Amino acid sequence: MIVVMLGPPGAGKGTQCELLGEKLALPHIATGDLLREAMARGTPLGQLARPYIERGELVPDDVMINIINEWLATPGHEHGFILDGFPRTVNQARALDQALARVGKGVDRVIYLSVPVEELLQRIAGRYVCPQCGASYHLRTSPPRQSGYCDQCGSTLTQRPDDRREVAERRMAVYFAQTAPVIDYYQKRGVLSEVNGAQSVTAVLDAELAILLTLPSRTHTRTDRHGDPSQI
Repeated sequence: MIVVMLGPPGAGKGTQCELLGEKLALPHIATGDLLREAMARGTPLGQLARPYIERGELVPDDVMINIINEWLATPGHEHGFILDGFPRTVNQARALDQALARVGKGVDRVIYLSVPVEELLQRIAGRYVCPQCGASYHLRTSPPRQSGYCDQCGSTLTQRPDDRREVAERRMAVYFAQTAPVIDYYQKRGVLSEVNGAQSVTAVLDAELAILLTLPSRTHTRTDRHGDPSQI
């Protein structure tokens, strides 16, 4: 099963992809993590992507397509995967279709998480991280005990450049201008399902699983809350 998770920044795609990956026994790949790793290593692709990410703009299609094609060529996801953060343009969606078609596969379901813009901005701008131990915090939902400092190691918390409010607002504008057509692309193909991402994490996950359960001729084992195996 190949699942694509769509939604604006802050919609909870990463969290949901991790949970779905556990339920469906599928690997989860976040292109944002791939980009940040490339930037940290100083690779050519990372250097190309850095200024776009720091300005809250979309990374050029050719860079993103190359990163995804490299990942698709690695082992470990032959039986499917959950893709987070790609595609973000119609050109990328077409490139993904072409890459999968070359190995006789295709996207089985696209889940679009819909969340009001102001809620998204609050989610993003409230995120902070410890640069030393990697602990993460949110000013609204999981604040540190002492404002501005990590509970675990006492280091001063920092905010990713693309999480600053002004950058987050720009990211939203870019998303709805350039990524929204991808929703239409998949809707026309009949593989798009919309889920209310403003619900609780558990409610969103249940809605996603209900959608994936309806897919024909798919046999992926999951474990429900009571530990009972079922086929999806």
